[in-house]
Amino acid sequence: MERLCLRRVFAGCLAMALGMLLSGCAMPERSTAVPRELQDRATVLGRSDLRYWVDRSSDTFLDAALASLQRERATLAAAGHGDKLPTANFLAISGGGEDGAFGAGLLVGWTASGTRPELKGVTGVSTGALTAPFAFLGPAYDAQLKEVYTTISGKDVLQPRGYLAALLNDAMADNTPLRHLVSRYVDQRMLEAIAAEHAKGRVLLIATTNLDARRPVIWNVGAIAASGHPGALRLVHDLLVASAAIPGAFPPMMIETEVDGQRYQEMHVDGGTSAQVFLYPPSLDIHHGDREYGIKRERQLFVIRNARLDPDWAEVRRRTLEIATRSVSSLIQTQGVGDLYRIFIAAQRDGIDFNLAYIPETFTTELKEPFDTAYMNDLFNLGYALGSKGYQWAKTPPGYAAPKIEPPVPPTRRATAESGR
Repeated sequence: MERLCLRRVFAGCLAMALGMLLSGCAMPERSTAVPRELQDRATVLGRSDLRYWVDRSSDTFLDAALASLQRERATLAAAGHGDKLPTANFLAISGGGEDGAFGAGLLVGWTASGTRPELKGVTGVSTGALTAPFAFLGPAYDAQLKEVYTTISGKDVLQPRGYLAALLNDAMADNTPLRHLVSRYVDQRMLEAIAAEHAKGRVLLIATTNLDARRPVIWNVGAIAASGHPGALRLVHDLLVASAAIPGAFPPMMIETEVDGQRYQEMHVDGGTSAQVFLYPPSLDIHHGDREYGIKRERQLFVIRNARLDPDWAEVRRRTLEIATRSVSSLIQTQGVGDLYRIFIAAQRDGIDFNLAYIPETFTTELKEPFDTAYMNDLFNLGYALGSKGYQWAKTPPGYAAPKIEPPVPPTRRATAESGR
């Protein structure tokens, strides 16, 4: 989907000369953006603890993590499980447009294998953000997850605009159909279910990018659901749509904020413009936190990258549109691999067992249009087949070779070797 949407974006640029000649046409309006010096003080739904800036101190994120641990301990104690903490399983789901059908199929197949664990936390970006609530709530929502990724088509996600209309508006397509889709599945009942799991100490996070500030933002969907605010459901809808709003292809989402009683708007777009997949801010040293707070538990991380990671060769014609589209697609793929390495390094530092799944290079079904139903069904079925048979998770990012560490030479052998020189 990213490839096809990018093609439309670049094609739209060809109409710019004509657009410049038009005058008096209505342009999309917005309220005042949050001033630079007030960004960190902006609240949403009247609260400052519903989101975290990735590029700032990890203290607020750590506070939220410790609070979730307290809720988890209370839940375990009420169930008579004692003080020992169970293994914490985390799932990070990447972006990828209609390629999210792979992750959806893998999750449903994982359930069928009988080995899918309960997840302590789930994170999602773009299509991964749309998958995340279903994954977070577990197998009971597998049927809905399958339905989303096997029955929809492009008309359920976007409404194309003409090139000139798109130029004078805020995107090449209208994503109102996507909002209707999100509203249909993510309803008040689901929000209450998310709030109930949040109360048990589980965590659901999704990412967007604040385009005004050009900064990634992590949203605590569980905390939003548990806030009891009448605008909570609408905000969750806004964030899910925003996380999948590819700039230029889909309209941005305007998020209402407030500072000292003054109302502002923030422009949020696809979280994939900052990272294709995430777990927690790299500045958060889990291993150090465990020592400081006396936390003892094992942790496992499962990363689903909704993309192929091989070079995916293709002959590119000498045409501006094809060259630009191919180059940006290459940039997205490279960024995604870099994100995997960043997460892997943090997991190694923090003693977290790393596991990675991605679309194999053997998958060659052609994507004929955005959210091609046949394409998504093939990809879902592939993910399901792999998951139901017991997926062989990769233990390192692609191309990584663990360093070979030679065992130390005993002193007697060392002395003998040196004397023989």
